[in-house]
Amino acid sequence: MKIGCIQLNVAFGDVEKNFTRAEAFIREAASKGAELVILPEMWNTGYALERLGELADVNGERTKEFLQTLASELHIHIVGGSVATKKEEEFYNTMFTVNHDGELVGEYDKAHLFRLMDEHLHLSAGEGQNNFELGDIQAAGVICYDIRFPEWLRLHALNGAKVIFVSAQWPTARIDHWKTLLQARAIENQSFIIAVNRISHKKENFNGQSMVIEPWGEVLWTGSEEEELAIVDVDFSKVDEVRQKIPVYDDRRPELYKDILK
Repeated sequence: MKIGCIQLNVAFGDVEKNFTRAEAFIREAASKGAELVILPEMWNTGYALERLGELADVNGERTKEFLQTLASELHIHIVGGSVATKKEEEFYNTMFTVNHDGELVGEYDKAHLFRLMDEHLHLSAGEGQNNFELGDIQAAGVICYDIRFPEWLRLHALNGAKVIFVSAQWPTARIDHWKTLLQARAIENQSFIIAVNRISHKKENFNGQSMVIEPWGEVLWTGSEEEELAIVDVDFSKVDEVRQKIPVYDDRRPELYKDILK
């Protein structure tokens, strides 16, 4: 499958500009043969958390219509990164996923809120998991800080995910953590990791370096520090090959460590 990774320069608080840029990149990816595209975290607003009252997408309606219309028109799966949403009186960091028929197959509110960026002061945490199907591919999606919680990604893998999509606004100061954690999550879950980070005009804030990693931990692609679209070929059959060679799922002993997961 050809995957379009959209490493977007997110305009702080400029919803219209961000929608325009996202659409342009999605269309470009489809024109270059991408069968699936993925966007970064909070691409509609950036981290304009104090302005969520005016900027957040109410019930995600605009975002869902936007993604579903493009997916149906272009016949392309879209892992819609995440956007700031308002549901009733609460704000969330929400990932929407639509298949190439324009059907909404995943809606996920970020479970782990990042205190260093004050998410916990402005957003509510989600409670549900995010497993979904894209064609015949069993997949899952998580958001940024989630990757620091290996048990969360393992749960999605145990529920069938052969690829885990990660949308992020991961800061430059800890970009080495980003790379190491993503490789570890790929190796331990024997799954593909397809992770897209944002960039910003000030590279000391967010500097991209998105990654596609196969189940052995080999990095198939790393993004630059600039806004870009990359088309990466992924062979999902490698997941079964790796899992047969080292059967970690069969060799697990959850009775020994179930108590630490409480």
